Amino acid sequence: MTAVAVRWLTVFLDFPADSFGAGVAFWREVTGSGLSPLRGAAGEFATLLPADGDAYLRVQRVAGGSGGHHLDLHVDPALTSVDEAAERAVALGATVRHREEGLVISASPAGFTFCLVRWHGESIVPGPVRLDGAGASRAEAFWLDVPEDDFERERSFWAALTGSEGQTRARSALPVRLELRRASLDDRVTGHLAFACADRRALAARHAAAGARILTVLPHETEMADPVGRFYRLTGREMAE
Repeated sequence: MTAVAVRWLTVFLDFPADSFGAGVAFWREVTGSGLSPLRGAAGEFATLLPADGDAYLRVQRVAGGSGGHHLDLHVDPALTSVDEAAERAVALGATVRHREEGLVISASPAGFTFCLVRWHGESIVPGPVRLDGAGASRAEAFWLDVPEDDFERERSFWAALTGSEGQTRARSALPVRLELRRASLDDRVTGHLAFACADRRALAARHAAAGARILTVLPHETEMADPVGRFYRLTGREMAE
């Protein structure tokens, strides 16, 4: 089955209403981003605007629940419509939750929410930012933490949907690498962002000064929580300058 023509990937950070302001302020600071005007029927959406390149991080205020993440997969309208892309996703095991013009909200076989939307020509991946005293960094990977029993099915689904060649990563032309890992302590699929950085220790301290918590320092990564408890990681992965 032909993969969906995914040309861009947007990561949404979803916040409950009472933590939206604090969450958005933190992520603006650590990604060096501006903020678009609020949009949506209730002003619930906004885009984090990078200093250069095309935006790939957005925020949403959600009416219920504890928030989390979801993904927008931008499909090339010259090759396939959003509805056709949704049909392919369903054939691979996805479930459709909502449809409207130019948008199909779906769930992966293990229940992770993603949206299929039209691609509008985004192609320039933003460069790293340099926070004062912390070196270069960029949120450059999105990880799906998948329960062991669902891992192979979920891996196959995302690889087929995006056309990725590797076992767990999607096309490098996208602004974030999409990867999967086994999560033995959870019974549902969750997601988190990972920053590549030049100096993990300095960046962790800088993020902590902005309101994050350092959870665990491991040999090759540092586990963090933002001011509203959202898990993310810092890694020593090299970045393209």
